[in-house]
Formats: sequence, C-alpha cells, structure tokens
Amino acid sequence: MSSAHQVFDEMPKPVPTSTEVDVLKYSKRVVLKRILGRGDGGLGLIDQRVVVGGWVKSSREMRKEHQPLMNSEAKEGVDGRDAKRVEVFQSRIPFLRTVMQAFGGNNTRTKEKVESIVRKPTHSVSFLQISDGSSVTSLQIMVDSSIAPTSQLMPIGTCILVEGVLQKSSIQGKHAIELKAEKMLHIGIVDQDTYPLSKKKLSLASLRDYPQFRPRTTTVASIFKIRNALNQASHIFFQNHGFVHVEVPIITATYTEELSENFQLSTSNFSTEEPEREEPVSADDHDIISLETIKLLIDEQSKKVEELKRSNSNKEALAAAVQDLHKANLLAAELETRSKSKAKTKDHLATENLFFSNQAFLTASGSLHLESFASAFGNVYVLGPRFQANKSESKKRLAENWMIETEIAFSELKDVMRCAEDFVKFVCNWVSKNCFEDLYFLSKRGDRSLINRLDSMALAPFESITYATAIEVLNKAADTNFETKIQSGVALTEEHESYLVDEFYKKPIIIFDYPKELKPFNARLNDDRKTVAAFDLIVPKVGALIRGSQKEERLNHLNRRIKDIGLQKDQYEWYLDLCKQGTVKHSGFNVMFDVMVVFATGLSDVRDVVPFPRHHGKLNN
Repeated sequence: MSSAHQVFDEMPKPVPTSTEVDVLKYSKRVVLKRILGRGDGGLGLIDQRVVVGGWVKSSREMRKEHQPLMNSEAKEGVDGRDAKRVEVFQSRIPFLRTVMQAFGGNNTRTKEKVESIVRKPTHSVSFLQISDGSSVTSLQIMVDSSIAPTSQLMPIGTCILVEGVLQKSSIQGKHAIELKAEKMLHIGIVDQDTYPLSKKKLSLASLRDYPQFRPRTTTVASIFKIRNALNQASHIFFQNHGFVHVEVPIITATYTEELSENFQLSTSNFSTEEPEREEPVSADDHDIISLETIKLLIDEQSKKVEELKRSNSNKEALAAAVQDLHKANLLAAELETRSKSKAKTKDHLATENLFFSNQAFLTASGSLHLESFASAFGNVYVLGPRFQANKSESKKRLAENWMIETEIAFSELKDVMRCAEDFVKFVCNWVSKNCFEDLYFLSKRGDRSLINRLDSMALAPFESITYATAIEVLNKAADTNFETKIQSGVALTEEHESYLVDEFYKKPIIIFDYPKELKPFNARLNDDRKTVAAFDLIVPKVGALIRGSQKEERLNHLNRRIKDIGLQKDQYEWYLDLCKQGTVKHSGFNVMFDVMVVFATGLSDVRDVVPFPRHHGKLNN
C-alpha cells in the first residue's frame, strides 16, 4: 500500500453520527465542509433546513415550460391515465373559460377547481455549484426562477446566501445531495465583462494579476488552506516545546542583514497640504536674476577691465568699468550670503520634519532583537514579515517575505539542528493528516509525488554533513556540469543543493560548519578560526528551507567580526550589551515560511503562495 493511501487510512473519517449540522456562531450559516465532508457525503442530513453561502463556480439552467404542478388535493388518486387526462384537460382550459364567459357565467367554484388542478407553469430552474472555500467539493443549489431571477444567479462569481432544505440530487451526476432553495437572502451580482474569473481556465501566473479574486479559485483556496495549516502547526510545535511567542520591530535602526540589501525608510514627514505660493517677483529681482548670472557678468567685466588697462587709451571708461566690476562683486557677495542663509533655514526645517532622529530600515531579520528575549525567557520565536531590497527575479524570494525565527538559550549548534529537524517533521506530518483533501486535489493537477514526499519527510532521518564534505561530493560529480564552479569558500547555489538532496543523498540534508565569510557576523567562530557554527537545512524540490547558527557570546570575537566586515559599531551597541551583561550560549534558526508553503503544495514559485506578493517592479495594491 502506498504511503499516500496509508495517510488517508490513518486520517479520522467523518462519521455521520448525528442528523444535526453545526451552525457558525457569528454568521448563522452552515459551512459547506460540515455537509460535504461527512463520510456519507451529506446524505444523513436530508430534510434538514440550512442556510449556506458561497460563490457560484458553475451553473446551468433547465426550462420547465408547460409542466403541470398539482396541489396535494389534486394529486390524490391520480395514476398514469388520470395524469394523461389532466394534461388533456389543461389544454382545454382556455376553451372552457370561453364557453363559461359566453353563457355569462362566473362560476367561482368551477374556477377554483380548475386552478386546484393546474397552477401557472414555472419558467426555469437554475442548478448552481457554489463554494465557500471550506471544501474542494462544491454544493449543488436548485433555485426556481420564481425565487430569484435566473439572469442574476447564473454568472460565475455571483455571491449568494440561501435558505433551503437538503435533499437527494434531482439530476444524475457526481453530487449525492443538493439544496432546494426556498428563500434567497442575498445576491451579490457580478459584471461578466470585467470579472476576471469568468474565463473557464486561468493559469496561476495569470491569476497573480488579480490577487483580490484568486482565492475564489479551488486551486488557490487549497494553497492557502495548506498555508494556514502550516501556520497553525508551527505555533503548536513551538508552544508544545515551551517557546514563548514575541513580536519584534519591523522598523529598526540596525542594518540587520549585512549579506543583502535593506529597505531604507524616508523619515521626512511630508505634508499633504498645498505648498504656500511664493510672493510675486519684483522688477528689482528681475534685474538681479541669479547668482550664476552675476558671476558670468563679473567674468565678462573683468575681461573688459583687463582690455582697457592694456590699451591705456580711455581712463574714464576704465574707471567706469572698474566701478561696475566692484558693484557686481558686492552684489554677488550679497547673493551668496542670502543663499547660505536659505540653505541653513531649509536644513533646519528638514531636521524638524524628520520622524526619527536617525536612519531607519525595514528589518530583514528579527533575530538580533529576539536574542534579547531569549536572555530572559529561554526559548522564544516569532512569525512575521521580513524585507529585502534585492532586485532579483528569484522564484523563492520576494521583497516582503514571511519568516519564522527562533532563539534557544543555553543551547549549542547540535541542539538547534535537532530542533529544526523535529520542526520540519512535525509540520509535514500535520499537513498530511489535516489537509489531505487539498493535497490530493493539488497533486492531481501538478506534482503527483507531493503526498509521498511529505510522508517521507515526516518519517525518514535527515543526513548531516559539513560544508567541506558537501564541496567534496560536488567535486566528485564528474558527470554533472554546474554553471557555478565548485570551490571551497564559495556559497552553494540552488543547483548544488538540488544535486545533493535530489540525486546524491536523495533525502533532506543539514549542512553545517560554513566558512565565516558566508554567514552573518554573529555566528559563533569555530576553533579552526575559519568556519562558524552555522547550518542550512536543505529539502528536495526547494533547496534551503532553514538557516541557523549558534550565536557568538564572546564580546571580543563579536567586536572583531564587526570591524572586519565594516559594520557601523554604533548601530550594534545595544546588541553588544547582551554580551556584556549576563551573557549565555544560545542558538537559533530562521524558517523561510513562504518557501515551506511552496514545498508543501508542490508548486515552484513563491508568488503563488503569498496572498499579496511584493517583488521588484510589482506593487499593484
């Protein structure tokens, strides 16, 4: 039996033990998964009256022209032949009414009898497939056109809130049950010409242009339900192991990631008011024009004076030229004084308008701030956005990335490596057990090995190797032509990592003891003075998922690293205080949460697993 089937068999099956269905407390509706996710497909809820809501995924209309609808009194005792007679009688109704009118009759009893047998025909019935995002399967809604206009209900994307009774499906198909609508509580109409999801099929790349609508598609809904499960599993893991969840600042004065570009914030408090209009320029100001013009005039006048001196022919003209030159120099000096005064005033105003008193950045890492809490609580973690201004087209990094960061006091490298491995195993197992429906749906449309890979991650041991061993393995790969040459001291690329996990070891690996130049300044220096106690956890398909290290607690080593790298020490004084006051050995790691979602969904581009992706050249909303 395959591991996919094993996981499915191990999952607790929803058993229909009750004919009641749970209603949401705050919206008084039933989530579709509570109906469709039962072991009996919802058949145990037949005849239940419920309120459901969702968006139309597909629709079709069935005409019901000239179909007799008999009341309960007329139905009694009607067999096949009687039904035929009713149809004949129905066709003769206009003639009978004409005869009665000709004889002047207005027989109320006869009219009531006729109307009791046949009512006015219903024009059509709409069959709508709706989804509320809770289930891959949609619920079929049957709506008579007398309840709501068909033209409003049929378009894809229409939002409805409907009250009705669950019954067996009235048409053959994949749906075991349907909801017969009795009351339409809300209709949110759409404009088919402008609604992007009106098209039958849109690729994930095309859907990126409509982030506000793409969660309504089944594929994207499954992606984000898996993302939600990973978020939930992460908190459960850390809370169960005694970690305290804290928040760290998004705006920081510390350049937190020396190996990447940080976003620098503009701290000017720009006013939204219209700027004050300048006073009209006077005629005298027009004569002055500008300092640059006066300087040009001075140059020309100086040349004229020199020429008059050489000719020695007109002393009066020379005296006048000297006088004009003197006036021009005085005017230039006055203009320079004014310019300097304006510049000082401008600088003063600019300083007053600064929101912060120094430079500010969007944080690329919260680990430095997290260490201060680790020195108080022991085990801490945070989940939040981190920012990098690298102009890259990478499918695994965005300008805004979500990260899980951890810090463990009194721990060393091996401790934190074991914690990282346990974390990955836990979240993979959690998603396999709690998101099987969504995983199965995605695997059918993409990576068919998705479920097996998650299962193997949860069960198989990881391989731990040093950076030096990784370089040795890569150098021996004679049959593989890597674009980047393999040599010690060079960062491993995605193709190197892919070879190691997908082809050589064929399972997740942890690479540790990297050259100090490849890791942050606060990674603890090893005894060889060349490598640091840092590691990367590499998984199949996506490469590096977790990066971590034991942190440097020795003040002299930290000061030397800051100086060697060329960081501004004044920005790190607050961080260095942790080494001066009650220091402790501690370690931590960062989980690239968006990459983890890519891995768990079998996709290849991080832009498809982030609700509103921000990357170089793209910021729509």
